[in-house]
Amino acid sequence: MDKVFGRLIKLIEWWAVLLLVLIVVLVCLGVFFRYVLDSSLAWYDEFASYLLVWLTFYGGVAASYHNRHIQFGTVIERLRASSRRKLEIVAELFVVGFQFVLLYYGWLLTQKMGDETAVSLAWIKMGWVYSVLPITGALMLLISVNRLLHLVCGREHQKGAEAAWSGSSSE
Repeated sequence: MDKVFGRLIKLIEWWAVLLLVLIVVLVCLGVFFRYVLDSSLAWYDEFASYLLVWLTFYGGVAASYHNRHIQFGTVIERLRASSRRKLEIVAELFVVGFQFVLLYYGWLLTQKMGDETAVSLAWIKMGWVYSVLPITGALMLLISVNRLLHLVCGREHQKGAEAAWSGSSSE
């Protein structure tokens, strides 16, 4: 199961890289049209903002898998192993609850807005834009349930890239 998650996360990371490249190309194209050709594109900033939202949520999935979201690592590391495990289980249960809300209400929003179109891009359905909410909510929910199972069963969760960099600017 961990190998499947690992491969899926690699695919999502490449998807996030593609989204970032598209944002850069799109913004450069918008700047070129505005300042070189003196003809502004009416749609590029709206489309770039949708791509940024997608990049944020899919990046959140990768961060969730690598356990790189904001946490109080210094406080948790000072606890005894049994207390740390209990606290991690409670914290992961809260995360699962949030991700369920994201999945459920994201699904409702996607259904409700499905036939609406973007303001400057009539060919883009808002259901496509909002689909990132239930998709990433479900992916993060699966990741958290897997992590929760590892915690409850007492198995050590495999560490990925989170062991490589602590996030400290002093390193």
